[in-house]
Amino acid sequence: MEFEQIIYAVDDGVATITLNRPEAMNAVTSVMNAEIIAAFDAADADDDVRAVIMTGTGRAFCAGADLSRGAETFDYDSQGTGAGRVDEVDWSDERVRDGGGLVSLRIYESLKPVIGAINGAAVGQGITMTLPMDVRIAADGARFGFVFARRGIVPEACSTWFLPRIVGTPQALRWLYSGRVFGATEALQGGLVESVQPREELMPTAIAIAREIADLTAPISVALIRQMVWRGLGADHPMEAHRMESRGVYALGQTADAREGVNSFLEKRPPSFSGRPSAEMPAFFPWWEERGYD
Repeated sequence: MEFEQIIYAVDDGVATITLNRPEAMNAVTSVMNAEIIAAFDAADADDDVRAVIMTGTGRAFCAGADLSRGAETFDYDSQGTGAGRVDEVDWSDERVRDGGGLVSLRIYESLKPVIGAINGAAVGQGITMTLPMDVRIAADGARFGFVFARRGIVPEACSTWFLPRIVGTPQALRWLYSGRVFGATEALQGGLVESVQPREELMPTAIAIAREIADLTAPISVALIRQMVWRGLGADHPMEAHRMESRGVYALGQTADAREGVNSFLEKRPPSFSGRPSAEMPAFFPWWEERGYD
């Protein structure tokens, strides 16, 4: 699959999405956003893909929005891509939605676990689009910044929903209010990343995490677990989790993968799972549509 601003590659069950504008520190454009979404579509459609890693080319992971338009960078109406001036805009118009949010929502919907291998600077959308990823690891020289208040705008990419759930409300607000850039040690201490690695160990570490998933787990089980955990964050009562877990155990208990999981354990051998998330998800999936989400 050929892209202009990212590289998409699959190797032995692991898809890698590499942001590829190194001359611009992988700054985000509308083209890059569309290509990231297309890459996740491809990963979900490919049952050979068991996990996804996202990283960047060169010295940065992603420097956030491309600021080459200067002062008009965030004025979409002046660029001809908006929906009118603020005093006349129809807020239901799709053109007022931020591109980073579309990327984050697509990652959130992924059927495959997603690992962010943050190899360098991750600022603005460069960090917010990693929040719906399941694992974030960083190179020891990485820098982070939720810089929106210093640019005169507000956070995007659904980050006001994700960030407090990941690091807690006080820590999220400290980073969002100040807009300052901070290092990998602070990101680790604040719970934003899981580990900090020497740069040369970053991708081997990410691949090892992906391999544990790809080699030992059932793909439909993992796809369901991912959605159960993320979508359960907004549940009003643990009964919602009980209902979904009960459906999952009942439905998957009748599958060949459940039989293989037990037999491989009893026979002390690696499992060989055959379930296909692209075509064989249980009938109750996607259950959140019962509440009107799409």
